Amino acid sequence: MRLTAPPAYRTGRRDTEGMAVASFVLGLVGLLVLNLVLGPIAIVLAVIALRRGTPRRFRALLGLGLGIADLVLLLVLASAHGTASWSVWGG
Repeated sequence: MRLTAPPAYRTGRRDTEGMAVASFVLGLVGLLVLNLVLGPIAIVLAVIALRRGTPRRFRALLGLGLGIADLVLLLVLASAHGTASWSVWGG
């Protein structure tokens, strides 16, 4: 009886691909909503994927850049409005 998965089913490399894609998507969505939450998550996922040698390196780098952009956007909009909450419609 075999208790370990054959080499074809190891998920280490596939996990990093998922992290890179998730980082990109969360960073992109974070530009519109929940920048304070989604930005840091995108950054962490991108860094982990890059350290583990993801084959989707460019997507992980995009996720990292978008995660940083989320936080920068939050800081810019918060300083422009003088509050931590802001609205796209200026309300």
